[in-house]
Amino acid sequence: MDDADVIITTMNDLPGYEVVEVYGEVFGLVVRARNAFGNIGASFRTIAGGEVKGYTKLLTESRNHAVDRLKEAAREHGANAVIAMRFDCNDIGSVMSEVAAYGTAVTVRRAYAPPA
Repeated sequence: MDDADVIITTMNDLPGYEVVEVYGEVFGLVVRARNAFGNIGASFRTIAGGEVKGYTKLLTESRNHAVDRLKEAAREHGANAVIAMRFDCNDIGSVMSEVAAYGTAVTVRRAYAPPA
């Protein structure tokens, strides 16, 4: 494991590793606004049905950005992993989306040497 990299898992443990220190909850938060024309297009799409690709792209980018911020927060605590990671998404008004990635920052070490 690279010292600069942070392992993130949605599991409560990390197979092959042992937790040696727990720092507590960390999160990465992103709030993004969609432009007015995108909102109008999305309104029409809700009538006609189907995927709103602009929003799909926006939320995918937001999740990735939230995970990057989560890693940064974990590093600031001295952690090299985040366990039990989850996402939470909310609308703010009708023009913004909030995406939070959160979990427990920990330091892990290999429980055994990997086979050569």
